[in-house]
Formats: sequence, structure tokens, C-alpha cells
Amino acid sequence: MSGWTWADVDVAVPRPGSGLPGVAMAGFRQRVRGDVEIAMVAHPSVTLFLDLSETGGIVREAGGTSRRGSFVAGLLPGRLRTGGQEGSGLQIRLSPAVASVVLGAAAELTGTVATLEEVWGRDAGRLEERLRDAPTWDERFTIATDVLARRLAVPSRVEPEVAQAWRRTQAARGRLRIDGLAEEVGWSRQRLWSRFRAQLGLTPKRAAQLVRFDHAAHLLAAGHPPAAVAGRSGYADQSHLHRQARAITGLTPAALATAPWLAIDTVAWLAAPRT
Repeated sequence: MSGWTWADVDVAVPRPGSGLPGVAMAGFRQRVRGDVEIAMVAHPSVTLFLDLSETGGIVREAGGTSRRGSFVAGLLPGRLRTGGQEGSGLQIRLSPAVASVVLGAAAELTGTVATLEEVWGRDAGRLEERLRDAPTWDERFTIATDVLARRLAVPSRVEPEVAQAWRRTQAARGRLRIDGLAEEVGWSRQRLWSRFRAQLGLTPKRAAQLVRFDHAAHLLAAGHPPAAVAGRSGYADQSHLHRQARAITGLTPAALATAPWLAIDTVAWLAAPRT
């Protein structure tokens, strides 16, 4: 929609200290009429989009197909555009380790987009109804947190070494050697590679690339020039950053700097999932 900005959207976030490790949430209410469209920028989380409108207000387009309603976007979901009309929605970002427990098999979601019902079955509809009926965002956040906490009560399929490797990748902003990471967790490179990919859905190298790119994308959105961002993010040069941006998002660094998806991050996502 021409002229649309994030100023046309009300954003709600949970109270500090009320969330779960590896989970971030934000509520959105669009205050303008008509369709909007936003290109999703890949980030190191599995994302749940819960449609709280009565008429399926959230629309997503991936692979040339458009569908309405709540959905789950795995890591690196390809070209994904979201949009819709006047209404509300809850977005939940899960770290890969948490997603593997909450969603059952995060590895199978990597690179894909699925309806929430396909992932959660009838529980998806029940959750949507409870969230729609809740009168405040605080109550919605509490409901969602309780549902996630119950799912997280089951044993995790992610081994401690894999979880540690993910945390180190995040802490290093993707700038680390895989051999050194394997040595740090006490595994061989081959074992780390196979277990990491099986349990989180991508290789350690690809995870590092995604985390590094996420850091670079937010520096671009903060107004830093591409050449400086390339140096601060560990890219060989500006051309290297340009190639990565095009490969991951289809956008140039200049386009990323003004991407609406990133513009809201400083408001909605003050702390990204880490666990």
C-alpha cells in the first residue's frame, strides 16, 4: 500500500521478565484500511504468525502461492511476503532449539512455510480462539506463554552440545570457525555437523552465515554504510556482503537498509531469542 509505514501499526510487547528463554513475542494491530505487503527478511528464528482477525486478515505469499490465516515460517523460508488488512496478529519468534520442542520437528520446517494447523493440528484453532477472546495484550501474552511452557515441559530432542554450539554462534554473531566450535563442545567436526543439521535443520556453517547476516542487516537498518557494515560483520568486502544479501533475501544492502520488516525491530524485538 502506497505510503504505509510502521507508524500505522500499534505494537505491544510483553512486560520485562515475563517471557520464556528462547522466545520473543510482539502483538501488532493495523490501524489503516486496505491491503499492506511486507517482504520478510530472514533471521535466526522460527516464526509463528497468529492471525487474531475474524476474517483471516493475514495473507502470506511464498513460492507463488497465497494463503490466509496463521502460519509458521521456518529458518530461511525463501522469498516470503506477508500482508493483510485492518486487524491484529501475534508474532512469536522461537530459537531453533526451542522450536524443535514446541513444534515437534523444527528441522523439517527449515526453508519452508506451513499453516499453523499443519504443525499443531486442532490445538492451533483452540489457541487462536483463546487469543481472540482475550481483552488485552497482556492476557494474550500470558496465554501464549502458558501454552508454550506446557509444550516445553517435554524432554528436548536437542543435545546440550548442539544447544551450546547455537548459543556460541549467536554470541559470536556468526564470526567463528566450525573446527573451533566443535573442539569447544568436545565433538569432532563431522559429529557436530551431522547432529547440528539433524536437530536444528541447518549446518553449523549455514547457521553462522544466517546469524552474521542478521547482524549486518540490522546495522544497515540503523543507517551504517554498507562498506562499514561489511567490515564490522566479518565479510571480506562490500561485494561479499552484497552477494550474501542478494542470496538470502533477494535484496541489495541499500534496499535492506529501508526494509519495513527491519524498521520495527527496535520497537518489537528488543531481545532476540538466544537459547
